[in-house]
Amino acid sequence: MRDDFAVLILTHGRADNVVTMKTLQRQGYSGKWYMVIDDEDDMADDYRRNFGEEHIVTFCKQEAVDRADTMDNLDEHRAILYARNESFRIARDLGLKYFLMLDDDYSDFLFRFPEGKKLASKTPRGKTLERIFEAMLGFLDASGAATVAFAQGGDFIGGLRGGNFKKRLLRKAMNSFFCRVDRPIQFRGTMNEDVTTYTTLGSRGELFFTFVDVHIIQIPTQSLGGGMTAAYRESGTYLKTFYSVMSMPSCIKVGMMYSKNSRIHHRIDWECCVPKILNEKYRKER
Repeated sequence: MRDDFAVLILTHGRADNVVTMKTLQRQGYSGKWYMVIDDEDDMADDYRRNFGEEHIVTFCKQEAVDRADTMDNLDEHRAILYARNESFRIARDLGLKYFLMLDDDYSDFLFRFPEGKKLASKTPRGKTLERIFEAMLGFLDASGAATVAFAQGGDFIGGLRGGNFKKRLLRKAMNSFFCRVDRPIQFRGTMNEDVTTYTTLGSRGELFFTFVDVHIIQIPTQSLGGGMTAAYRESGTYLKTFYSVMSMPSCIKVGMMYSKNSRIHHRIDWECCVPKILNEKYRKER
């Protein structure tokens, strides 16, 4: 793996169960990696003992809070917002050009591909995951995007008939962010910071892409201790959804996500959200 790149795993209170690290090791990642924790984490010593001092980067939570736009007056420190924003500063201090920002609860990285009438999946092995990371960095450079990401389970609702896989790219980026240090992103909002950021900045012409051929599998929301779990349990997803509505009322509203456990969720009207990218065939000859 290239020397100017590293994986940054944003984590809090889960020193004994960083699922993402186990997954990266199992799937053959051998490049640079760091755990990003804050100075209010009671498990800081456990992280250092479990993963080694050289792999732990600590930031000052209060300084990060003072720099962030939380979009509220809750003074809520249990938010991944701060670690997301600090990651660009951390990566720069580490001498990196690129980094992949990951949450700590990914149990698998999967290829997704059509197989007959179904959308099949396969776990990459050997050095394949590293080659995927390299390809995503190439795409980040070629596209000029602020960030590019892997798909999530919700992007594949309906399988091949759902439509998203046929689009190849989605105008969003969540959870897994391939970033360049010289293209910093300022995330906003105590909750739903990723949706709020890609819709708000996307409406101003910045590019956020999800590549649907690779899929991250997450541990079900609120099933793990630590992280943002307690905050979500206290407010459900009702409060979480409204941060994005506040930021982009012109294109986001509250709706329902119907699954095994139905819950309130944001709904984006993409016709009103971002500028369209036209096919080159429509370019007028000068």
